[in-house]
Amino acid sequence: MTALVTGGCGFIGSHLVEHLLARGGDVIVLDDLSTGRRANLDAVRDHPRLRFVAGSILDRPLVERLVGQSGVVFHLAAAVGAFVIRDRTAESLRINIHGTENVVEAATASGARLLVASSSEVYGKNTRLGLREDDDRIVGSPLTHRWSYSEAKAVDESLVHSHVRTAGLRATIVRLFNTVGPRQSGRYGMVVPRFVTQALAGEPLTVFGPGTQIRCFCHVADVVPALAALAMTDRACGVAVNLGSCEQVSMNQLARRVRQLAGSTSPIVRLSYQQAYGPGYEDLQRRVPDCTRARQLIGFRPRYTLDDIIRSVIADRMPANRAATAVS
Repeated sequence: MTALVTGGCGFIGSHLVEHLLARGGDVIVLDDLSTGRRANLDAVRDHPRLRFVAGSILDRPLVERLVGQSGVVFHLAAAVGAFVIRDRTAESLRINIHGTENVVEAATASGARLLVASSSEVYGKNTRLGLREDDDRIVGSPLTHRWSYSEAKAVDESLVHSHVRTAGLRATIVRLFNTVGPRQSGRYGMVVPRFVTQALAGEPLTVFGPGTQIRCFCHVADVVPALAALAMTDRACGVAVNLGSCEQVSMNQLARRVRQLAGSTSPIVRLSYQQAYGPGYEDLQRRVPDCTRARQLIGFRPRYTLDDIIRSVIADRMPANRAATAVS
């Protein structure tokens, strides 16, 4: 079966492409390279079953043509990252809503299976310990750019669910909780690669806000096989599925663990949200998933600990002659 991966040159997308090729499938990658990098696919660049297409999910005829050539579509292309959403809010909304609409309608018309990557951001300010897929959304003002990404992903999910219910689309929604690993960039606000880059450079590790915020991080090597399995699981059709780890850590603790594992003497400093993001930014104290549904559907159980994740990012960032020491 041919798989189309939108955003296949991105962090998660490139790992998914490698996984699908290793399983014997043909893969088409659609990416506009706005945040993804062709270098992320260097390991499979010349693979005979890989085809790269430079283009945007906003190009409806192109999306329809590529979806029509595919049996399964993994829709990962999106505008992501706190800095991207802050700096390009209107553009991000267009990509995340209209781009998904193009993909959903094309998959409905062609009969392709579809997996849409959503986000834990849809839960907004809900800090319930062990968020379940049917828990309420609690979001802030639409005039605060922090919540525009959450709103766009919620619209995406509604589009998918509507087409499943009324048009026979075979689709699954996956809510990702802080997927981390090699190739992830810290340029757009992702905290683990940002901390690692700062620690290895001997620069201060900058913790935004009070540092008591609790998050959970899941290795991309745990997430990617789950994406592939869910896309082909009939019982997952029409539902949302959390994917993440339940190992909790505060941002202060995370900074200390990164510094220790990197062998760094960098100081840890704190910046207010206004200093980091500008006025009007809101955050939440805790976001922890309940992944029972994923476990019941496909046996999902993350294998990598937080320390494993940090070590893998350190190894990815360090020169080759130092990487072995960092992960030993």
